[in-house]
Amino acid sequence: MSRSFYKTILDFLAYVLLVIGALTMLIPFVWMISVSLRLPAEQFSRNIIPDPFTLKNYTDLFKDLPNQAFLYLTYNSFKLSLLSVIGQVLTCAMAAFVFAIVKFKGRDFLFALLVATLMIPPQVSLIPDFIIFKYLGLIGTQWPLILPAFWGGAFGTFLLRQYFLTIPRDLVDAARMDGASLFDIFWRVYMPLSKPAVAALSIFVFKDAWNDLLHPLVYLPTDMQQTTLTVGLAFFQQQLQAGGKFTVLMAGAFLSIVPLLIIFFIAQKQFIEGIALSGVKR
Repeated sequence: MSRSFYKTILDFLAYVLLVIGALTMLIPFVWMISVSLRLPAEQFSRNIIPDPFTLKNYTDLFKDLPNQAFLYLTYNSFKLSLLSVIGQVLTCAMAAFVFAIVKFKGRDFLFALLVATLMIPPQVSLIPDFIIFKYLGLIGTQWPLILPAFWGGAFGTFLLRQYFLTIPRDLVDAARMDGASLFDIFWRVYMPLSKPAVAALSIFVFKDAWNDLLHPLVYLPTDMQQTTLTVGLAFFQQQLQAGGKFTVLMAGAFLSIVPLLIIFFIAQKQFIEGIALSGVKR
């Protein structure tokens, strides 16, 4: 048999595995949407297509949660996620620019040390961070969820540095000859050329901040006016299930992931390009 025949067989098997993997991840999502469109009496039905079809669960979501809690939770999640994106993009971009362009003694060692911190789970630093924020009197506020984003991050710095290295160094030399400062080169040359990588990092940071359950649960355990949507849904889970409103809970879960889907599809091209050029897998 020819070599092309074996390649065709391997490609076919690869596509079959990809389809199986896609269906494995898609079925729970489809089931969640299906349950959110059912009547409570049909919530455990095995039918994928709801019969009858209803949007009442989405209206009940705002009625059953006290004091318009769903709106407050959604607003808090958006605010904290956007601030996290701003903080991470700014600090990581500046650090990545220094590690990629500026030459100084010990640069490679410091960068290797920074990348090594990726092996440390974020839960390990939770207790020291909690002690620091408690000493500063910030427990019970949103500041412990905002400030760490402006401290930079190893993953974001690594991703942007890898992208910065693909930009021709001649642009730096040309800007230097025109009298541009280091900050001007960073802000006017590298940042505009790094939109795909910045878009990829923004999606990663927004997703992590939006889905974060542990940190809001630690710093804002019961304050429904300040905590996030993930904590609110977890807090009201038992209440909704006890009332036989599993369908309402699924409606809330679906609405909680809609912003992530919208953001990904809007920035899909830049996201894929940024990951491809930086060579980062996550």
